[in-house]
Amino acid sequence: MREIPWELDRSLAGYFSVLEDQRCPINRRPTLTDMIVIAIAAVLCGADGWVAIAEFGRTKQPWFAQFLELPNGILAHDTFGRVFALLQPQAFEACFRTWVASIRELIPGEIIAIDGKTLRRSHDRATGLAALHLVSAWATANRVVLGQVATDAKSNEITAIRQLLELLNIKGCIVTIDAMGCQTAIAEQIIAQGGDSLLALKGNQGTLAAEVEDAFIDADAKDDVGCDAQGLETSERGHERREIRRYRTLGDLSGVPRSAVWEGMNMIGMVESQREVAGKTSRETRFFIGSIQTEVATFARAVRDYWGVENDLHWSLDVAFREDECRVRETIARENLAVLRHIALTRLKNDGTKLGIQNKRLKAGWDERYLTKLLFEPPEPKTKTSASGTSNIRKT
Repeated sequence: MREIPWELDRSLAGYFSVLEDQRCPINRRPTLTDMIVIAIAAVLCGADGWVAIAEFGRTKQPWFAQFLELPNGILAHDTFGRVFALLQPQAFEACFRTWVASIRELIPGEIIAIDGKTLRRSHDRATGLAALHLVSAWATANRVVLGQVATDAKSNEITAIRQLLELLNIKGCIVTIDAMGCQTAIAEQIIAQGGDSLLALKGNQGTLAAEVEDAFIDADAKDDVGCDAQGLETSERGHERREIRRYRTLGDLSGVPRSAVWEGMNMIGMVESQREVAGKTSRETRFFIGSIQTEVATFARAVRDYWGVENDLHWSLDVAFREDECRVRETIARENLAVLRHIALTRLKNDGTKLGIQNKRLKAGWDERYLTKLLFEPPEPKTKTSASGTSNIRKT
């Protein structure tokens, strides 16, 4: 193996060198590390399936030969498919989490947003295989995927959330989950792991939802006097749209009897949104429960940052990586390919080049110096930014 400017075992690709090769010993050429490096590089550069990964490897073989062994050259796409169908997803995911931990900055109060996403084309009607459903954790300030757990049905998302939380370091962070995750066991687990929770509240907790809504009605009647209440209003304009959000928190839970069964619950929150688009006005009211105290700026930041899992993660996977169009349907291989996309997205999100994700992928494919940087150099140190990201704030 030739020398390169950085040591492979300290690079992004090097974190996967500990994986056990499940192939027959006589068929382990090229090495598993070689194939994983090629796959990561190819996905960084725009490949979205095994055919594209193999073709990228053949095209870039002289470049790969600088630091990989490649005793039999670049193998066919079906070989990549077989190798990643044998690779244990839990082990692959564990290596990914280890790499993320090495680049993640521990930020007190960071928002960790958890949400599920179904890969629409990953089902196979002929065999009765359901579409792959992934529950992922997105660290909003670090802009990294902290981990993922796969399930074959959205109905199993609650179990997947608990399994995912067990894998994460959430100490000192605020974990936000939509109404699906509004469960006493999940709230208890978050507290036990040293985090705080902010959970959206809907009809799946009907009695609690009614109590929370009534508590805000009672606080209005008292003009919030003696209710440990705070309020915050934000206004945003852009693209022929205006949106006003009114955030409220209450610390007096005497009118919420069911709060006693929720571990650490010390506040309730409400968000009233008014959106004007093309002359039409829509309104929405949402309720939350949490263990984050009543500081309304923290509540507003957590509510807004939750959408990072949709906008920064899921949207990027759909638009820049065309995840919903991927037709890889082998049970294990499709999950490992999803991990490859998370690896690539996390690395690109943590690169300071002033380009969007799609253009970064193109640049990596065109510019071998840039690809070398992505694979072998650590991400740039993060710059300190404002936590709230809100505008025209009025605190009441």
